[in-house]
Amino acid sequence: MKRDHRPYYVKSFDLAFQRWYVRRFLRPQFEYLGQGFTFMKPWYVEVFQGPVSLGDHANVIATADRRVRLTVWPEQEGVGGGIRIGRHALICPGTRISSALEIAIGDNCMMASDCYITDSDWHGIYDRLSPHGHTEPVIIGDNVWIGDGAMVCKGVTIGDNSVVGAGSVVVKDVPPNVVCAGNPARVIKKLEPGREIITRAHWFADPRALREEIDAIDRRKLKDNTLVGWIRSLLFPRPGD
Repeated sequence: MKRDHRPYYVKSFDLAFQRWYVRRFLRPQFEYLGQGFTFMKPWYVEVFQGPVSLGDHANVIATADRRVRLTVWPEQEGVGGGIRIGRHALICPGTRISSALEIAIGDNCMMASDCYITDSDWHGIYDRLSPHGHTEPVIIGDNVWIGDGAMVCKGVTIGDNSVVGAGSVVVKDVPPNVVCAGNPARVIKKLEPGREIITRAHWFADPRALREEIDAIDRRKLKDNTLVGWIRSLLFPRPGD
């Protein structure tokens, strides 16, 4: 991992700018965007149409080569899509969520890099001019983890706490408290009954204390950084930078 050579005040300004960018340019595109959000590189987050809602304390990470795209097919003849994502979501680079009918995602869910969730075929099998083909809602419960590069297809319900393995293609319902994997995905493991599951909600139990803790870590790690050293690392990088 590349070391952060920025002085503390430069990083603080960068974070403040990204929060401003979200409030100025992204928030108006959401039907609802909760409090306590963190967007990393929000200019690589794309929201097409709506309604799209995202709950409190969401973490959304995007990169230039892996944009986050939340896409809703506009209403036609009284039918249109919608995306609802609950509280404490983690949305990683390359995540795409595309809705022509309804996609509902519960609280504390994690979507790993390059996962794809869709409620539509997007073309008819026989009528290739069909604007979105066959559609069925997708319902994802609380505390679900969608693995790297996994695909969740139309009509699927995933139960609470379940895990979808990396690269899986989910075409049938997944019960709660299991791990599924494969193409097509099947249950390969059941979670241990009665064992406590620590969710992202635990992390955000005291948001103010969490912010102060993260800020203290930044101050400690960046305290010896200088503006000249940061510029040098950009223009004349060395091994270990």
